Amino acid sequence: MTGTATTQRPMGIEESRIVTPRLVLRPWRSEDAEAALAVYGTEDVTRWLAPAMTRQPDVASMRELLRSWEAGATALEPPAGRWAVELRETGELVGGAAILPLPPHGVDLEIGWQLSRGVWGKGLATEAGRALARYAFASGVDELFAVVRPRNDRGAATARSVGMEWVGETEKYYDLRLQVYRLRKGEFEASAAPSPGI
Repeated sequence: MTGTATTQRPMGIEESRIVTPRLVLRPWRSEDAEAALAVYGTEDVTRWLAPAMTRQPDVASMRELLRSWEAGATALEPPAGRWAVELRETGELVGGAAILPLPPHGVDLEIGWQLSRGVWGKGLATEAGRALARYAFASGVDELFAVVRPRNDRGAATARSVGMEWVGETEKYYDLRLQVYRLRKGEFEASAAPSPGI
């Protein structure tokens, strides 16, 4: 049941928004292009995303990509989707996050996050990743994967911070040698459970 979802509405979801203590994850809009370019127009972020995505050279290409994401959203079966990541306090767009079927067969679901360099080191990627995991598991998914390019130490560290476990390397996805991290529903729920009092 890896990619199967139920119609149960997860806690913390307002329509298609996911709200955390510091973040709002909401659907992308084409008018986000300029702010999104600050994330997806930088080599620091996009060098780890190829070949699934390359650096966007200008606002027009970013707007076109956002329009393709909007158009493609209807073909995704929930909980799969793409979200813009905003700071809850200011509304500033600082990144993106996604749950997407992994190629080539689309059975496994990948969880991913990309934040602008200016907000690195604050735990926001972990917060977004855990929120997406909570949403996916509340929707009926049993496990999620993150695939990380070798030498992407920051991405690997965030996967571990989300609670994901390294399970090995594979060339199954994207025709690249990738490190694979997995998070299962039971493990996530156990890690989120409050510790018993003394």
